[in-house]
Amino acid sequence: MIEKKDGIVLITGPTGSGKSSTLYAALNKLNSEAVNIITIEDPVEYQMEGISQIQVNTNVGMTFATGLRAILRQDPNIIMVGEIRDKETAEVAIRASLTGHLVLSTIHTNDSIGTVTRLIDMGIEPFLLGSSLSGIVAQRLVRKVCRDCLEIHEPSKRELEIFARRGMKIDKISRGNGCPSCNMTGYKGRLALHEVLVISDDMSRAMMNGESFQKIKELATKNKTIFLIDDGLLKVKQGLTTTEEVLRVAILE
Repeated sequence: MIEKKDGIVLITGPTGSGKSSTLYAALNKLNSEAVNIITIEDPVEYQMEGISQIQVNTNVGMTFATGLRAILRQDPNIIMVGEIRDKETAEVAIRASLTGHLVLSTIHTNDSIGTVTRLIDMGIEPFLLGSSLSGIVAQRLVRKVCRDCLEIHEPSKRELEIFARRGMKIDKISRGNGCPSCNMTGYKGRLALHEVLVISDDMSRAMMNGESFQKIKELATKNKTIFLIDDGLLKVKQGLTTTEEVLRVAILE
């Protein structure tokens, strides 16, 4: 999605779910002398060479929306907006993405499809949304099983049920037993779970026609979207984390 010349890519999740790190990683990948990248953030969390970074200052009327308007006069190729908090910022970001800019930003919603509903509730016209959105990534952080005290266990009856509900099978579960290395917690380090919703032509049409949340979800399932819970369970299968960790951050449907 970030290889495209234009469109808007949104990262969603609660505070502390690693959204900024993912955005910076994307900018780092795109950062070259061939492109002009400008960001507007609140605050600038990480200084990057070769990128113009602006900090929001509400005391002098420098909001995301006003800053974004000024940025568009500087002929950027890629714009990163720290967060879409209101209708005004969302509208300017969407119009920027429709006029040949790649826009990256974050928004606070629970999942990728909920973001579409949230933007429409904010007052964004569905036809603007349908024609500008490239994709939405929902992200959560889970703790990793400690490699030093990892033990293989049989899955419990409840775990077998959880996996079966999502159409998966599980033979073994990795758990940390607790050791000095992980402070007796059984976990060490973190990893991200992602739900990547790529907006297809069918989805764009559904948005423009004002279709329901359910209809967009059906299309996402048809396009083989891996939802947060599924990505989490796949990571459990790989022995990277535990079922409890996944259920702590993702809802089982």
